Amino acid sequence: MRGCFLDVGSMGDGLDWDALTGAVDDWQCHHNTTREQVAERVAGADIVVTNKVVLDADTLENADKLKLVCVAATGFNNVDVDAAARCGIAVVNVTGYATPAVSQHVLALMLAHATRWASYDTAVKRGDWAASEFFCLLDYPIEELAGQTLGLIGHGELGQAVGRLAEAFGMSVLVGERPGATSIRDGRVAVDELLERSDMISLHCPLTDDTRHLIDADALARMKNTAFLINTARGAIVDSAALIAALKDGEIGGAALDVLDQEPPPADHPLLDPAIPNLIVTPHSAWGSRGARQRMLEGVTANIQAFLDGEIRNRVN
Repeated sequence: MRGCFLDVGSMGDGLDWDALTGAVDDWQCHHNTTREQVAERVAGADIVVTNKVVLDADTLENADKLKLVCVAATGFNNVDVDAAARCGIAVVNVTGYATPAVSQHVLALMLAHATRWASYDTAVKRGDWAASEFFCLLDYPIEELAGQTLGLIGHGELGQAVGRLAEAFGMSVLVGERPGATSIRDGRVAVDELLERSDMISLHCPLTDDTRHLIDADALARMKNTAFLINTARGAIVDSAALIAALKDGEIGGAALDVLDQEPPPADHPLLDPAIPNLIVTPHSAWGSRGARQRMLEGVTANIQAFLDGEIRNRVN
């Protein structure tokens, strides 16, 4: 049995790899894999592990020995799951590994917007505090999370964890119904209503045909002009051009993104323009605590071991 991990470098340092490497006798581990290298590296492998390397239909259809694709993530939009199914290749993912890391990152972004700590840190280092005639600086508006309404689009394990943390800060939580749904379940509200009522909105849904550019110009226009949008899900859920226009025009109060529609982004990606007001961008790092990455690796190992034992665990196709 031969295994191939296409992008071990994306997992970072400081992890224990013994269990994974011991599960399969023959491993080929690559720091990263370009689009041009994928077909050659997948050829002859029984098991392929990918974090973000794309496995398209052509690659899968020509991988004669391939039986299992392990996505080292929860989202699996980098794999053509329909083509894999046609080829008899199981695609499996890992869920729940990053809940503590991502949920605390979301709260950190909310607090960064509410407290304006980055602006105050810059002001202090610039000398503004030392030059003040008063004991404090109050140059940037500070908000309290208590009493605000958080809208969650996506209410799986991550969304639920963020909701619990928000409630601990005294926030009210709205849960959006699935985009495109024809009925509203108890305890949920239509997405349009959520957009209109929420002070902060956090995205935790997968990227699908129904959610691609879910947050477009129309959605942004429905939001309060003080609303704060947070995306730690997938970049393409938000229409980048529409978000930039909304921020520049003051149509919403701000946004924080841990994901973009192209990763890594080109240096001239429109959302990296420092002139965009009230925008925080972090480099897809919400999931990256050591604990989360180790749990991810353990989840991949468990998926492979189940496959070797004749079972398919966490199948997505």
